[in-house]
Formats: sequence, C-alpha cells, structure tokens
Amino acid sequence: MSRARNLPPLVPRKVAFDWSKAPLEWIPGQPFASHFVNEINLLLPAGEFWFCRVYNQALPLITDDRLREDVRNFMRQESMHARAHASAIRDYLNAQGVETDTNTRQEDRLFETLLADHPFGKPLPQWAQRRWLVFRLGIIAAVEHMTCVLGNYILRNERWAEAGADPTVLDLLKWHGAEEIEHRCVAFDLYRHLGGGYPSRYYLAAIAMPAIFGLWVHGAAHLMKQDERFAHRKPSVFRPWIWREWLRQSRAGWLPSPFWIALKELPFFSPAYDPQTEGCTEEALNYLRTSPAAAFAAMAPKAAA
Repeated sequence: MSRARNLPPLVPRKVAFDWSKAPLEWIPGQPFASHFVNEINLLLPAGEFWFCRVYNQALPLITDDRLREDVRNFMRQESMHARAHASAIRDYLNAQGVETDTNTRQEDRLFETLLADHPFGKPLPQWAQRRWLVFRLGIIAAVEHMTCVLGNYILRNERWAEAGADPTVLDLLKWHGAEEIEHRCVAFDLYRHLGGGYPSRYYLAAIAMPAIFGLWVHGAAHLMKQDERFAHRKPSVFRPWIWREWLRQSRAGWLPSPFWIALKELPFFSPAYDPQTEGCTEEALNYLRTSPAAAFAAMAPKAAA
C-alpha cells in the first residue's frame, strides 16, 4: 500500500545538550513532577534503538520511494533521540548520583529478549518471520501515537517555563516532542504498507499502551525512592499513592493526567484513524527552527551525545 501525504520531508537534526547546570529538580518546587518526567530519559533509549533495528529489517521490503526515504530519516531522528536521552542519563542523572541501571536493565531485557528478532533466543521458522516483523511494526505504531500525544502536550506546555524550569531539560523535551509530531505518520504508514491491518492494530494498542503506563510509573517510582522526601512513601507502581499523586499533580497543571492521555489514545482504536490529524507540523517546525540544542550542536559538534 502506498501513501499520499502533503507533508514536508523529514529532517534529521544533530543536537547537543550542556548538562553541567541542570538540577534534578528541574521544575522548581516540584520534585514529584521533575522525577516523573526525568524517567522519560530512562524509558526511551533502548526502545528507540530497537525501533531502528526493526526498521532496518523493514527497509528492503518498502516499495514506496517517499515512504522509504521517510523511514530512513525517521531512523536517524530516533537514533539521535536515543543518544540525547542517553547523554542525559550519563551526564545529568548519573553525574548527580542517581542510580539508573535498575531501570535501564529492565528496558534492555524487554527489547533484547522479549521483542528481539529471536524472542528468548529462539529462532523463528521462516513462515513466522514476516508476521513477527509486522507485529513489532504495529507495536511501534501504537507507541508512536502515544509519543505524538505527549509531544503535543510538551510543546504546548507553558506551565513549566512560567515556573522557571531548567532550560536545558525543557529544550530536550520540546525538541524531542516536536520531532515526534513531525514524523507522526511514518510508523503507521509503514505498518499498513507492509500489510498491518485494523484487528491486529487494535489488540497491539490494547497491550502496548497500558504497558507504557506501567513502565513509566514503575521507573518514576525508582527515582523517587532515591529522594529522601519520598523514600518513606516506598513508591511503587503497585501502591495507590503514586497514582493519586500523579492525579493531584495533573490537576495542578504540572503533568498530563493519565485520564487525559488515555482519552487521547482512543482515536488510535478507530478504523478511520489518521495520524496526520494528531498534531500540527508547522507548529513543530517552528520550535525546531529555534531549538537551543541545535544551535549548541552547530557550535560544538563534538559535544553531541
């Protein structure tokens, strides 16, 4: 299946971030929201590198020239996202004494064992390999819808900046969110191009989206356990406190509500779903033209993570 979209070609961008002055509580006076969003740095790199590995397998099967080029540039963008968040883990979180290996090992196991080319090290028969590829493309399409939703939220969020949020962390989030909006159609179009249908898209989304919620809260809880202000709460994905506090923080405008995110996920379950309606490309490009990280990379290319 070919596609016809009137969208600008994707542009891979090199970026670099100076983490030397970024505080862990990057939203002043809001440690819960700061930890909750910081978990994104731990959640994303393994998954985004996995996207690239899966898409490398799909590239030879693409028969639409424009889609093939968009997939290549999507991979370049995702690879840069992964490296940028990895730099945040190393030079921002680890540099300030935050233990992150517990979280990142879990992500690595998910993508290198369960969702690997050979799940749990077991080679697949020839007849199952194409199906397993399309299955994973469907997971990526579901995840990319959620990242577009969150990208829209972050790009339009003024609350953090008004509160004096650290500009480096804020730019990382807005740059990444803007590129998620820019390439929001690619994963869905590739999934359909290689034969992915609606019934499988429905159940894959029903699996992937709750899993992301769980991984996000679980990882944020691990960060909070290392903060003496929250340690007595014994944060855990299985304890009601962290979910109640997420809701309270969302009502105060510091985080997106889990109910709001769930509501924004519903269009993906529709047979008529079209990712192009889920964001504004020009709004994203307007930010990307002025992102400080892109300018910083141009001045100090060797600093890129």
